[in-house]
Amino acid sequence: MRVLAAMSGGVDSAVAAARAVEAGHDVVGVHLALSRMPGTLRTGSRGCCTIEDSRDAWRACDVLGIPYYVWDFSERFKEDVVQDFIDEYAAGRTPNPCMRCNERIKFAALLEKAIALGFDAVCTGHYAKVIEDSQGNRELHRAADWAKDQSYVLGVLTHEQLKHSMFPLADTPSKAEVRAEAERRGLSVANKPDSHDICFIPDGDTAGWLAEKIDMSTGDIVDETGAKVGEHPGANAFTVGQRRGLKLGRPAADGKPRFVLEIRPKENKVVVGPEALLAIDEIQGIKVSWAGMPIEEVETGAEFDCYAQVRAHGDPVPARARMYADPGTADAPARLVVTLTDPLRGVAPGQTVVLYQGSRVLGQATIDAARSLQRAAL
Repeated sequence: MRVLAAMSGGVDSAVAAARAVEAGHDVVGVHLALSRMPGTLRTGSRGCCTIEDSRDAWRACDVLGIPYYVWDFSERFKEDVVQDFIDEYAAGRTPNPCMRCNERIKFAALLEKAIALGFDAVCTGHYAKVIEDSQGNRELHRAADWAKDQSYVLGVLTHEQLKHSMFPLADTPSKAEVRAEAERRGLSVANKPDSHDICFIPDGDTAGWLAEKIDMSTGDIVDETGAKVGEHPGANAFTVGQRRGLKLGRPAADGKPRFVLEIRPKENKVVVGPEALLAIDEIQGIKVSWAGMPIEEVETGAEFDCYAQVRAHGDPVPARARMYADPGTADAPARLVVTLTDPLRGVAPGQTVVLYQGSRVLGQATIDAARSLQRAAL
């Protein structure tokens, strides 16, 4: 096949491209330029898609003997990922920019351009697996190494996108093996640190970065009963589950720490309460998509057993899920309702819930509401 290898500049994408070449595919490497900040360089192991990463990707392609290009997707990235991140926080939600980047850049804009240029597939260094069922339909599954599994952030991939996705690291038992293979192949990125944090906030100070992008104004911090217990410098700087930095003037009656339970941007209020009230029993999701062909229960509207995961490295919990149409709005998008058997702590609107059956990714939704039965009883 003609394969476009997305080269991030890290060890995973370099080894994935090497395996695609070794499998006999006609491979071309491409690095996505996502930032136009002059002089952007990696610091420690933070960030990704920097000038340094572009050079590392070029060196890897040179060793592999494949063509190398840099594609400028900075405007698309700014609009679809960075601005979306700002807008979501301004609305009091907690977005996942890596999920949006995979959805709108790496497996939408990139794949669209690749297919237009005659490529059959896009190859990446994600730890995930694509399996064909008995009818030849492709399914997304967890990688062999669950510790490195990245199927959660790929839960946004559609049936059509999975047809053109290639993940050569799917069956690799550990990251150590990938690094050892890179060393054997003479790739200079063999011992390069993994990237982390949000790539467009390289210093990791999300609150400080947002303060420059969103109008902040002081407001009340209230407890679960509505009583004022403090003031905040801007509601958008807080996230559900946060404990530090609240600076409450009125301690809880039991003397225990309070946590952020809810952000109310329209009222400019932050609601805090005891840790127990962070436990969420029900999730309602919008912008639902299915990874591969939907299971039969989705088509019929029946309830089905699954596991729900709300963070990239979070533990999946048993749940029951069902699709519902919004009452009174025939043309409105359907909602996914997930009832958790084991409550999850600190779930926030804007996050993504990904559903699994065994190792298979069923699909995902953006969390629109999270309900605590204990809190509802107050």
